Amino acid sequence: MTAGKIQFAENEGTYVLKFVGDVRLTLCSTLDTFLDKMFAQPDFKSVIVDLTETEGIDSTSLGLLAKLSIQAKKKLGLVPTVVSTNEDITRILLSMGFDQVFILVREQAQPSQSLQEVPVEECSEESAKKKVLDAHKVLMSLNEKNRQAFKDLVKSLECDG
Repeated sequence: MTAGKIQFAENEGTYVLKFVGDVRLTLCSTLDTFLDKMFAQPDFKSVIVDLTETEGIDSTSLGLLAKLSIQAKKKLGLVPTVVSTNEDITRILLSMGFDQVFILVREQAQPSQSLQEVPVEECSEESAKKKVLDAHKVLMSLNEKNRQAFKDLVKSLECDG
């Protein structure tokens, strides 16, 4: 698998986030910081998450995406869009209940001509542990199946803290 990276483009308050390769815990700080900056923009209107070139995605990254959806709904009343043409990725999204918090599109999006790479941000072990814990708590809040799937991990992380 290709090492993961996150790219973005912005046009008139609409953001496109593109996940490329294997998106894992190592990018959690990068993604979290970018989302905070995006939501802080006064002209922010909407966001599309493009997973068409995503080869793999871990539960921490999924938890951050769920957090993105919850924040977008709370702050702007909008439901973000996720584009996934990879059946394996789409299956993961559906199994986590993302069809309840995102508009899922299974067709190729228009390619964004001006994608820039989000600079990778280093993350301390303590910060990473907190982000993993927070991301999994968000996933657990989506539905009972997720709550059961991640309760032991969350309990373990809380005990380590």
